[in-house]
Amino acid sequence: MIVRRERPADHAAVHALHAAAFRPPGARPDADVVEARLTDELREDAGFLPHLSLVATDGDAVVGHVIATRGWLEPLGVPALGLGPLGVLPAAQGRGVGTVLVHALVAVAEAADERLVALLGAPGYYRRFGFVAADTVGVAAPDPAWGAHFQARWLGDRRAEGTFRYAEPFARL
Repeated sequence: MIVRRERPADHAAVHALHAAAFRPPGARPDADVVEARLTDELREDAGFLPHLSLVATDGDAVVGHVIATRGWLEPLGVPALGLGPLGVLPAAQGRGVGTVLVHALVAVAEAADERLVALLGAPGYYRRFGFVAADTVGVAAPDPAWGAHFQARWLGDRRAEGTFRYAEPFARL
Protein backbone atom coordinates (compact mmCIF):
# COMPACT_ATOMS: atom_id res chain seq x y z
CA MET A 1 0.00 0.00 0.00
CA ILE A 2 1.19 3.49 -0.86
CA VAL A 3 -0.19 6.72 0.62
CA ARG A 4 0.10 9.85 -1.52
CA ARG A 5 -1.65 13.12 -2.28
CA GLU A 6 -4.89 12.82 -4.14
CA ARG A 7 -4.65 13.81 -7.81
CA PRO A 8 -7.41 15.11 -10.10
CA ALA A 9 -7.34 11.76 -11.92
CA ASP A 10 -8.35 10.12 -8.59
CA HIS A 11 -11.56 12.14 -8.10
CA ALA A 12 -13.96 9.62 -9.68
CA ALA A 13 -12.39 6.71 -7.79
CA VAL A 14 -12.52 8.64 -4.51
CA HIS A 15 -16.20 9.52 -5.08
CA ALA A 16 -17.01 5.86 -5.80
CA LEU A 17 -14.98 4.75 -2.76
CA HIS A 18 -16.91 7.02 -0.37
CA ALA A 19 -20.21 6.00 -1.97
CA ALA A 20 -19.37 2.32 -1.43
CA ALA A 21 -17.99 2.83 2.08
CA PHE A 22 -20.95 4.88 3.36
CA ARG A 23 -23.92 3.60 1.33
CA PRO A 24 -26.60 2.45 3.77
CA PRO A 25 -27.46 -1.27 3.59
CA GLY A 26 -30.22 -1.88 1.10
CA ALA A 27 -29.82 1.50 -0.61
CA ARG A 28 -29.89 1.68 -4.39
CA PRO A 29 -26.41 1.69 -5.98
CA ASP A 30 -27.10 5.15 -7.45
CA ALA A 31 -28.38 6.63 -4.16
CA ASP A 32 -26.86 9.93 -3.05
CA VAL A 33 -24.27 9.31 -0.36
CA VAL A 34 -23.54 12.37 1.77
CA GLU A 35 -19.84 11.63 2.31
CA ALA A 36 -19.18 11.20 -1.43
CA ARG A 37 -20.96 14.45 -2.27
CA LEU A 38 -19.29 16.25 0.65
CA THR A 39 -15.80 15.23 -0.52
CA ASP A 40 -16.55 16.60 -4.00
CA GLU A 41 -17.81 19.88 -2.52
CA LEU A 42 -14.83 20.23 -0.17
CA ARG A 43 -12.45 20.13 -3.15
CA GLU A 44 -14.24 23.20 -4.56
CA ASP A 45 -14.26 25.13 -1.29
CA ALA A 46 -11.85 27.88 -0.22
CA GLY A 47 -10.94 25.67 2.76
CA PHE A 48 -9.54 22.90 0.54
CA LEU A 49 -5.91 22.08 1.30
CA PRO A 50 -4.55 19.80 -1.45
CA HIS A 51 -1.68 18.52 0.70
CA LEU A 52 -4.26 17.19 3.18
CA SER A 53 -6.28 15.09 0.75
CA LEU A 54 -4.58 11.70 0.76
CA VAL A 55 -5.29 8.39 -0.94
CA ALA A 56 -4.11 4.88 -0.17
CA THR A 57 -3.44 2.79 -3.25
CA ASP A 58 -3.00 -0.92 -3.74
CA GLY A 59 -1.41 -1.28 -7.14
CA ASP A 60 -3.40 1.04 -9.39
CA ALA A 61 -6.56 0.91 -7.24
CA VAL A 62 -7.52 3.66 -4.80
CA VAL A 63 -8.62 1.76 -1.68
CA GLY A 64 -8.83 4.59 0.87
CA HIS A 65 -9.13 8.35 1.18
CA VAL A 66 -8.95 10.94 3.93
CA ILE A 67 -9.27 14.69 3.77
CA ALA A 68 -8.80 17.57 6.18
CA THR A 69 -9.98 21.06 5.34
CA ARG A 70 -9.53 24.47 6.88
CA GLY A 71 -11.64 25.09 9.92
CA TRP A 72 -11.23 27.58 12.73
CA LEU A 73 -11.91 28.28 16.37
CA GLU A 74 -14.33 31.12 17.04
CA PRO A 75 -14.45 33.84 18.15
CA LEU A 76 -10.78 34.57 17.46
CA GLY A 77 -10.53 32.87 14.05
CA VAL A 78 -7.69 30.56 15.11
CA PRO A 79 -6.90 28.27 12.14
CA ALA A 80 -7.61 24.58 12.66
CA LEU A 81 -8.34 21.48 10.58
CA GLY A 82 -11.52 19.45 10.23
CA LEU A 83 -10.78 15.80 9.44
CA GLY A 84 -13.25 13.90 7.32
CA PRO A 85 -14.55 12.07 5.57
CA LEU A 86 -12.28 9.07 6.01
CA GLY A 87 -13.34 6.18 3.78
CA VAL A 88 -12.04 2.75 2.84
CA LEU A 89 -13.44 0.44 0.18
CA PRO A 90 -15.49 -2.28 1.89
CA ALA A 91 -13.23 -5.02 0.46
CA ALA A 92 -10.17 -3.33 2.00
CA GLN A 93 -11.66 -2.60 5.43
CA GLY A 94 -10.02 -4.26 8.41
CA ARG A 95 -6.58 -4.24 6.78
CA GLY A 96 -5.26 -1.07 8.45
CA VAL A 97 -5.88 1.29 5.51
CA GLY A 98 -7.79 3.81 7.63
CA THR A 99 -5.15 3.66 10.36
CA VAL A 100 -2.35 4.39 7.90
CA LEU A 101 -4.33 7.28 6.35
CA VAL A 102 -5.05 8.95 9.70
CA HIS A 103 -1.43 8.63 10.83
CA ALA A 104 -0.26 10.09 7.50
CA LEU A 105 -2.71 12.97 7.64
CA VAL A 106 -1.74 13.90 11.21
CA ALA A 107 1.96 13.74 10.25
CA VAL A 108 1.45 16.01 7.24
CA ALA A 109 -0.62 18.43 9.35
CA GLU A 110 2.05 18.56 12.02
CA ALA A 111 4.79 19.08 9.41
CA ALA A 112 2.72 21.94 7.98
CA ASP A 113 2.69 23.55 11.45
CA GLU A 114 -1.04 23.15 11.98
CA ARG A 115 -2.30 23.57 15.53
CA LEU A 116 -5.42 21.45 15.87
CA VAL A 117 -7.24 18.61 14.12
CA ALA A 118 -10.91 18.10 15.02
CA LEU A 119 -13.42 15.50 13.84
CA LEU A 120 -16.79 13.91 14.40
CA GLY A 121 -16.37 10.16 14.76
CA ALA A 122 -16.29 7.07 16.94
CA PRO A 123 -14.23 7.70 20.09
CA GLY A 124 -13.16 4.05 20.26
CA TYR A 125 -11.60 4.31 16.80
CA TYR A 126 -9.93 7.73 16.99
CA ARG A 127 -8.61 7.49 20.57
CA ARG A 128 -5.62 5.43 19.35
CA PHE A 129 -4.50 8.42 17.26
CA GLY A 130 -4.44 10.74 20.27
CA PHE A 131 -7.89 12.27 19.81
CA VAL A 132 -9.92 13.07 22.92
CA ALA A 133 -13.34 14.54 23.59
CA ALA A 134 -12.87 18.09 22.31
CA ASP A 135 -14.55 19.75 25.26
CA THR A 136 -11.86 18.32 27.56
CA VAL A 137 -9.21 20.38 25.74
CA GLY A 138 -11.13 23.67 25.42
CA VAL A 139 -12.74 23.08 22.02
CA ALA A 140 -16.53 23.25 21.80
CA ALA A 141 -18.42 21.30 19.14
CA PRO A 142 -20.42 23.13 16.47
CA ASP A 143 -23.38 21.12 17.78
CA PRO A 144 -23.31 20.36 21.54
CA ALA A 145 -25.43 17.23 20.93
CA TRP A 146 -22.35 15.58 19.39
CA GLY A 147 -20.90 15.14 22.87
CA ALA A 148 -17.86 12.83 23.10
CA HIS A 149 -18.11 12.01 19.38
CA PHE A 150 -16.67 15.45 18.59
CA GLN A 151 -12.95 15.01 19.18
CA ALA A 152 -9.77 17.01 18.86
CA ARG A 153 -6.02 16.60 18.91
CA TRP A 154 -3.62 19.45 19.51
CA LEU A 155 -0.40 19.43 17.48
CA GLY A 156 2.29 21.19 19.45
CA ASP A 157 2.04 23.71 22.25
CA ARG A 158 0.17 26.62 20.63
CA ARG A 159 -3.31 26.16 22.05
CA ALA A 160 -6.45 28.23 22.12
CA GLU A 161 -10.06 27.80 23.19
CA GLY A 162 -13.23 28.32 21.24
CA THR A 163 -16.02 26.78 19.20
CA PHE A 164 -14.90 24.79 16.19
CA ARG A 165 -16.27 25.67 12.75
CA TYR A 166 -15.88 23.40 9.73
CA ALA A 167 -15.38 24.47 6.12
CA GLU A 168 -18.60 25.78 4.53
CA PRO A 169 -19.72 22.54 2.78
CA PHE A 170 -20.24 20.93 6.21
CA ALA A 171 -22.80 23.60 7.06
CA ARG A 172 -24.95 22.48 4.11
CA LEU A 173 -25.28 18.89 5.35
